[in-house]
Amino acid sequence: MAGLSPFEIKNELITLASTAHERMMLNAGRGNPNFLATMPRHAFNLIGEFALIEAERSYAYLHSGFGGIPEKQGLLGRFDNFSNDNKSKLGMVLLNSALSFAYDHLGIDKEAMLHEMVEAYLGCNYPNPPRMLTISEEIVKTYIGQVLFGTTTVSDNFDLFATEGGTASMTYCFQSLKKNGLLKEGDGVAMVTPIFSPYLEIPVLPEYDCEMLFIKASEKEKWQLPQSEIVKLKDKSIKLLCMVNPSNPPSVKLSDTCLERLSTFVNQERPDLMIVTDDVYATFSDNFKSIFVTNPYNTLCVYSFSKYFGCTGWRLGVSCLHKENVFDDKLQKLSKPEKNRLAQEYESLTKDAGSLSFINRLVADSRTVALNHTAGISTPQQLQMMLFALTNLVDEQGKYQQAAQRLIRRRYDILHRAIGIEPVYDENQVGYYSVVDLEKLSQQLYDDKFTQWMMEKLSGYEFIKRLARETGVVLLPGRGFEVEHPSVRISLANLPEYSYRQIGLAIKQILTEYFSQYNG
Repeated sequence: MAGLSPFEIKNELITLASTAHERMMLNAGRGNPNFLATMPRHAFNLIGEFALIEAERSYAYLHSGFGGIPEKQGLLGRFDNFSNDNKSKLGMVLLNSALSFAYDHLGIDKEAMLHEMVEAYLGCNYPNPPRMLTISEEIVKTYIGQVLFGTTTVSDNFDLFATEGGTASMTYCFQSLKKNGLLKEGDGVAMVTPIFSPYLEIPVLPEYDCEMLFIKASEKEKWQLPQSEIVKLKDKSIKLLCMVNPSNPPSVKLSDTCLERLSTFVNQERPDLMIVTDDVYATFSDNFKSIFVTNPYNTLCVYSFSKYFGCTGWRLGVSCLHKENVFDDKLQKLSKPEKNRLAQEYESLTKDAGSLSFINRLVADSRTVALNHTAGISTPQQLQMMLFALTNLVDEQGKYQQAAQRLIRRRYDILHRAIGIEPVYDENQVGYYSVVDLEKLSQQLYDDKFTQWMMEKLSGYEFIKRLARETGVVLLPGRGFEVEHPSVRISLANLPEYSYRQIGLAIKQILTEYFSQYNG
């Protein structure tokens, strides 16, 4: 099992738990939330109803079921009538608030916004621009500013590329880095660990064949980066730094002090370093700030809507890149033979490939360049993404965010008290996942001698296999995420509260059995 991805191990454990246990299986191995935002979905359905009415106006003289592309002229007035007729329906308040917010805060023409939304719902045109619809980008950019910058007043100094979730953003990034000669075989890729395990598997794939280096967050320092780890980045062979912030696991954000220390180091020692940060869990923390903000020149940010809004099936994410960035500057510094090679790669798009920005190369490369005109995620996806973003933007009191945070943190408390330990709180702790250090836990519940015996007794993934077989609880091994100590990762997002008490008791049960074996 040690050679498998944790998510492949999960499938083995599910089989084990399902066949060997009569009770209901509790799978806390994957982070798919069991909660979701309903209001933006109601709004999506309502704008869809209006869009269909508009489409049917165009060919009203033909038989039922035949429609056309809606007319922009007079659209706002017709929507006002629709709004009055449907003012009691859930979602209408959000639609009206969204239009007002966009106009008042961003100066977006209401009729133009409605037209983009209606066409987006109907999916009657190719996404244009392919990178992202114009008004959708403006709205989502404002949301990104809110969750990563801490303000909705964001200057127009970065671009977005709408993608099929955060994992697509990461995939496209590595593909374009390699294709454009910014990441070559043998180059160093540093990973801030612990980290989402599939990211560990990308750089060592045969098509990249990069050298991996771990920048290890310290549990003793509350999962922050010691200076002794940061200085590893002095190695010039390291071309790229990847991180998940807040981390996955143990779900802790980089503190302001740690972020400042890392940012200062990059600015002073490695201004050439490329950074990719996945900030999907930002909204579950308080007062979050991204390295995309502190090191804008160096950083490409990946953000996914999946966890916060409960929309993993929608596949909604964005790549964010500042207009002035290290990626574009590195492209300008490529050798002449490399530039000539890339000019041939992108010649169907432009006769001046050198002027093609890195983020637009991401778009083109996602469709093997030749199909660049059909790039971008579907327009209904972009509409739903826009509505998710607007839900947060018009919620001035932050009620949805507070509810999501409370839900996660209650589960954290229930889990740890069931195990038999008091929850430990930290201002940087997010709690979407919990890493339970089995060595530390056995010391807290029993003693050092037993702990030493158990650490010698445990072989690889025996604990999680025994947990699945005997209790029906499925967890992932911490080692698969480069957690150094024997541990398990528990998702606090995907099960009802009472289940976390059962999981805590199951973990304690297995430890108790080991202790009985030790005494015997």
